Amino acid sequence: MKEIKALCRQNIWNLPSYTAIESEHSEQQDMLLLNANENPYNKPFNRYPTPQQQELKLLISSVKGVPAANIFLSNGSNEAIDMTFRIFCEPGVDNVVAISPTYDMYRRCAELNNIDYHSVLLDEHYQTTADNLLGACNEHTKLICICSPNNPTGNTIDHTVIKQVLYSFQGIVIIDEAYIDFANSPSFVKELAQYPNLIVLNTMSHAWGLAAIRLGMVFADKPIIDLFNKVAMPYNINALTQQQAIEALKDPFETAKRVSLIQQERARMLSAFQALPCCKKVYPTEANFFLAQMIDAQAIYDYLLHQGIAVHNCAHIEHCENCLRITIGTKTENQALLAALRKL
Repeated sequence: MKEIKALCRQNIWNLPSYTAIESEHSEQQDMLLLNANENPYNKPFNRYPTPQQQELKLLISSVKGVPAANIFLSNGSNEAIDMTFRIFCEPGVDNVVAISPTYDMYRRCAELNNIDYHSVLLDEHYQTTADNLLGACNEHTKLICICSPNNPTGNTIDHTVIKQVLYSFQGIVIIDEAYIDFANSPSFVKELAQYPNLIVLNTMSHAWGLAAIRLGMVFADKPIIDLFNKVAMPYNINALTQQQAIEALKDPFETAKRVSLIQQERARMLSAFQALPCCKKVYPTEANFFLAQMIDAQAIYDYLLHQGIAVHNCAHIEHCENCLRITIGTKTENQALLAALRKL
């Protein structure tokens, strides 16, 4: 790969680091805090949050097996995607490559930042080859985005293909692992030392059940993390988000139990859907959702809405014609969905 300095936008590389006023010394009882224009009343939330989130990063480090120095925290994964585009892609000049169908935020961030977006259509098994991905690149391609497990298809992209891309591509490879905790396939966070051009994204939204707190995680080589820290706004992770995440990470076994329940329900739902007359095909999945091709996706989607059940209609998405994406709920919720569909 090229040197990080050559990949990074020059103005970002030259940008001086911003040092937020520390409030961490507020724990010192004898310290008068008159340095940050904070309100002295309404404790405990009158002080700015810890800007480096060290306690939270150390817990994530322990759970994920990644050094804290290789972690950046974002306000949801979407902020991390947008930041990656802004760090590496020159507007109006550079481009990114992504698989299709996939998470639409990559395209949206490209459009917001005036970056050309090139998509590589997956095959009928929702897979691709390294040659296809690399063949879509040119001298202005800075990023390749691979969502695995992929949204909305649910499957993981072949690890051999991803490794070939990481080895051959001269730019940055983003692997979005928002749903990896539900998968049997291993995470690429263990590969960080081998691939300095690798960025792995994760989130507290799905496996950890904390979508409301909007906490994304970036795992990468330290020079890349340094760029994220340079570009990040001060105090980008608020104190309430940090508290909720810390409490959850202190009990990873509870999360593991819930993930196991979802995996069990996933297997049951895949089998049940295959037996439904209104379902033509159920695609393999390693996420907390699955994609099902229906006899008439739009009609079934409308019918379920009238039954008070919301699923995601993917019929408008390329290569997902006549498909619905169904999130795995509780056993009771899943039974209600199946009961409604069996009435058709």
